[in-house]
Amino acid sequence: MGLKKAYENAKANLLSDENICRENRDIFREFLVWEERKLKRTNNLAELDNATYKTVSYYIRRFRNVNKWFCNKPWINLTKEDIQKVYDDLEDGVIKNRFGKRYSDRKSYYIKIFKSKPFKLAGKAELAKEIFEFYRPKENLEVNFIEFDDFVKLTAPTKTTLQKLLLWLAWDIGENVGSLLQLRKSDFRRQINPQTNEPEYLIDLRKEILKRSRRARVEITNYTETAELLDIVLPDMRENDSVFNFGHRQSLKFIAHCANVTKIKCTPTGKNPTFKDLRSSMCCHLLKIGWRIEEVNSRLGHSPASLAMVTRYANYLALDRHTPKAKVSDNNIQTMKDNLDHYRQREKLQAFRVEEQQKRIELLEKDRQNTNELVTELIKKIADLQVSLKYKVQEGLKTPMEIVPVHSADRPYRSNP
Repeated sequence: MGLKKAYENAKANLLSDENICRENRDIFREFLVWEERKLKRTNNLAELDNATYKTVSYYIRRFRNVNKWFCNKPWINLTKEDIQKVYDDLEDGVIKNRFGKRYSDRKSYYIKIFKSKPFKLAGKAELAKEIFEFYRPKENLEVNFIEFDDFVKLTAPTKTTLQKLLLWLAWDIGENVGSLLQLRKSDFRRQINPQTNEPEYLIDLRKEILKRSRRARVEITNYTETAELLDIVLPDMRENDSVFNFGHRQSLKFIAHCANVTKIKCTPTGKNPTFKDLRSSMCCHLLKIGWRIEEVNSRLGHSPASLAMVTRYANYLALDRHTPKAKVSDNNIQTMKDNLDHYRQREKLQAFRVEEQQKRIELLEKDRQNTNELVTELIKKIADLQVSLKYKVQEGLKTPMEIVPVHSADRPYRSNP
């Protein structure tokens, strides 16, 4: 059943439900007419498309819930105490969802029902404004992802090739599962990567299958596993055939089965991974391997001005701090390099000085040795001379001395008188 048919059936059941008071059904009818017209005009549509049918379908479920919380009391008769009690019970967890837990999407009820057009039609907008005085919507800061190695393990228990392909597309392309399930064979175009010479696919993500906030775009597959699975699945299909022969509910069941079998848990929450988590996991993985925030944001289909989600993951991973840290690291490395160069120059100069000093020491040592040899030789000569002189003196004493008269030219000889 298409989204249009499902919405029309749900709308007819809501407006004809005798268990809902007539006053509230009149409000629901007036609002749905107004909302359908608003969606067509604001999105430049001649008639509602799948994305807008999905939007108005959400209101039917919300209307039934809010009508139950007020015990089917006509909204036009609600008092401040009635609205205050429902608000407090939602915040305090008194009102629980079908799983017996506190409503996690309370913000959507506050913004789209209590503080919006439905309560304006009931004439309770001012009361709601007064009651929600202290309410401030908080940004969703929850981080939830798995690592690539865990994702590969998650694909192992799949029972069919189509199930495995859906998981790889959810990781590779990063689009939500509802859009992926609407892909046709004509949305895929095979080509050969000019750098790697490996097959890859261009995937046309058409506007009509995407959420209203996503951009229509063409993405290229990053992983050979995705291309290999597409090579198996696509050849036997006609151009307009849907790639997947199961719906959203079946996809949720088999990914839950894979998570239970493999025991894979998300970081840091410890929850079982869902298709939404595969989208955020792909985002984290691309950031880790070096993609810029703007590049990842574009692949996710967000507008250039919308960086909140990607920035949230980058902040959690501290990737946005890597650049300044790298600058500090580079500066430290450069400083260490300069210090090392200076040290090397100093060591080189010191080695040169030591070498020169060693040479001088060797020269001095050589001079000392030469001097010692000269001194030794001189001492030997002196000793030899002393021995020679001593010998000559001894020889002279043994021979009689001959007296020889001495005549002086300055003293003439004179005879005695």
